[in-house]
Amino acid sequence: MKSNFATTTLALGLLLATQTFHPLQAAVSGWLNWRGPAQNGSAIEKNLPGKIDAKNALWTADFPGMSTAVIAKGKVYIMGYTGDGPQLKEGVACFDATTGKKVWEKLYLDFLSDTIYKRYATSAPTIDPETGNVYIQDTQGIFAGFTPDGKLLWEHSMMEEYGRLTFPNGRSASPVIDDDLVITRGITANWGAHGPASDRFYAFDKKSGEIVWASTPGAQPKDNSFSHPVLAVLDGKRVLYAATGDGAVVGLNARTGQPIFRVPLFKAGINSSVLVHKNDKIIAIYGTPYEPGQMVALKIPQVTPTNSTDPIVVERKQVELWSNQIRTSTSSPILVGDRVYVTSEVGDLVCVDANTGNVLWKLKLGIEQRNSSPIYADGKIYAPILNDPSTGESGDEAGGGHGALYVIEPTDTEGKIIAKATLEGRCYGTPTAYGGKIYMQTTKKLYCWGSKDSAPKNEDSGAVASSISGAPATQLQIIPAELLLQPGESVSFHIRSLDKNGLTVEQNIDSKKVKWASFIPPTAKVKATMKASFDENGKLTAAPDKVPSAGAFEATFTTADGKEIKGYIRGRVLPGLPIKQDFEAFTLTETTTNTVEQPTPFAYPPLPWIGARFKFEVRDKDGSKALTKTVDNPFFRRATIFMGTPWLKNYTIEADVMSDGNKRKMSDIGLINQRYKILLKGNEKTLEINSNEELFKYSVPFNWLPNVWYHLKTRVDVAADGSGVVRAKAWKKDEAEPTAWTHEVPVKQAHTTGCPGLFGFSPQDMRVFVDNVSVGAN
Repeated sequence: MKSNFATTTLALGLLLATQTFHPLQAAVSGWLNWRGPAQNGSAIEKNLPGKIDAKNALWTADFPGMSTAVIAKGKVYIMGYTGDGPQLKEGVACFDATTGKKVWEKLYLDFLSDTIYKRYATSAPTIDPETGNVYIQDTQGIFAGFTPDGKLLWEHSMMEEYGRLTFPNGRSASPVIDDDLVITRGITANWGAHGPASDRFYAFDKKSGEIVWASTPGAQPKDNSFSHPVLAVLDGKRVLYAATGDGAVVGLNARTGQPIFRVPLFKAGINSSVLVHKNDKIIAIYGTPYEPGQMVALKIPQVTPTNSTDPIVVERKQVELWSNQIRTSTSSPILVGDRVYVTSEVGDLVCVDANTGNVLWKLKLGIEQRNSSPIYADGKIYAPILNDPSTGESGDEAGGGHGALYVIEPTDTEGKIIAKATLEGRCYGTPTAYGGKIYMQTTKKLYCWGSKDSAPKNEDSGAVASSISGAPATQLQIIPAELLLQPGESVSFHIRSLDKNGLTVEQNIDSKKVKWASFIPPTAKVKATMKASFDENGKLTAAPDKVPSAGAFEATFTTADGKEIKGYIRGRVLPGLPIKQDFEAFTLTETTTNTVEQPTPFAYPPLPWIGARFKFEVRDKDGSKALTKTVDNPFFRRATIFMGTPWLKNYTIEADVMSDGNKRKMSDIGLINQRYKILLKGNEKTLEINSNEELFKYSVPFNWLPNVWYHLKTRVDVAADGSGVVRAKAWKKDEAEPTAWTHEVPVKQAHTTGCPGLFGFSPQDMRVFVDNVSVGAN
């Protein structure tokens, strides 16, 4: 079959050229993101190898993972991991594209995650077409930017700064670049309006790392999702389309984060990336290993949201064009002209007519599939399969096994296998085709096939969209949009005006001409203000008082034609050490309305704390007030709170803790110290120190009782050589503190910083309680 694939290597550039945007020439060419130059798994590369074998690879590298290589200027960038057990590190490495020589790497220890079976490096790096800079997101939520030669530009701990959650499947989103923005996603439980756990998108300035917007386009998630956004144009707006953890397909404004529409499709989260066909339909696919799913085509909804935070919910029946019974849980489809190819959940490579949804043919490759997606280039499909069927192996543990990479020639009537390579390690990643070479990572190594002398078919990466508008300004965009300050600390802002579509009208507004006022959103459950003030130059300075606070500000600017336009920021002030909280100052003005208990007075937890809202409440307990775990929502049974900054170190944290229950049924309660979790485990009757549920977990017996207050205390000591010891002790609150530590765990390479926090897990609806929290310097 001949493809009508466009001659440019960036389909978005063609879309933008026909709209009101102004394309700029890209400075960097290559395969810059895991979905390829056309955002759909297709490329115009030529002279790619048709015969591949694991033994005749051009080169291999011992860098296992589940990622996809991205390539620019003769360099290959890919996520991966090294080491094992507590010393396992995940991150990005750069290799010479021709020789496979490692040029640089940046790796991070896992922390506070429940990732299992070495399900690391599921995301892919993304290369900025303007600068060549490289952006990554690790499994534990490290989100960072690097220069092409590996120099760190900026770094965020999305878990500690925005409440990003981790999951046993390890699925992590790959960043996407839009002009000056780098966008990522994840399920987060932050603070304030973003306190409830939800699948959110975040945009940062790609050069400074400052946050530009955050968006919540979906409902309560049912699973995490790493569906990669597709950039497009809709009604004059730069938009992105993606599937979400609540089982929907959403569209939002890529410049402002404003949700536009949401189409619910499935009762579980959707992980596969969507396709945009002929710029008028979205093709999505969903399913799980245990439940039926579908492939469905949706007419792109033409709707206008009524506010800046809520999408228009569109019923599937209003926009469905066709559907079929092909399903997959995590593999993504690709688009070649009017043909969709996907490796289904049961290991079939399937060809579908994108106009009608008719299944044209199926080709059995294996018995199951996870994550890996095919690509198309040079008239061939390169399709990985999780387990090579010829080996008789099955299962999806990342550590061993053999996957396979097929080379297939497609027509409208069949797919013909012309080569198959049995590879060391299972195939979770997606291949890359660029410069006459094919790259493929397994859970054992990175492979490269092709000729040393091959050159890319087209060195022009097409257009990079510029988001400049000549329309009237209707709103302000203030950067950073969210901030964290210490008492007395100051910050200045970059302020620009946008038109109604979110495009930039004026890039740099004089901050002296902007008026600021404290702002309490009408929907705020806690009516609070941030203890900070603006000076005449538009600089915000936190009050010197060592008191935590949180709130928002409204900015007003008068345009040249006399029109007032507004913008908003929100922020927190956290005083650093010491931190003390006994909850006695809280007034219990709220009343529970759930169905699992009688109406009970409560107060919301401290507003500046991340991850606390709806998971904990302040209630009366034993004659005083205490932080109390909620149990009415099963999704919130496991809860982590962060109450400081990620750069704190060398501190001791302690608190009074208790669990409801009986001799057979209790919950878990603990503290977080410098990226280590110290837990009293109820049903196991142990004191545990962990930083990962599988790789770093050590416990000692501790026979604690239900409905009895205990005091839990921990510190982390780090030596000059980077090694350390995590120490913990627990005792009944009304008894004297023991001299010796109850549990001490030596660490070869210790975490040197980390946000203090609290943890509660109530799997059997037994509440846990925390009181008299104290964090102080060692």
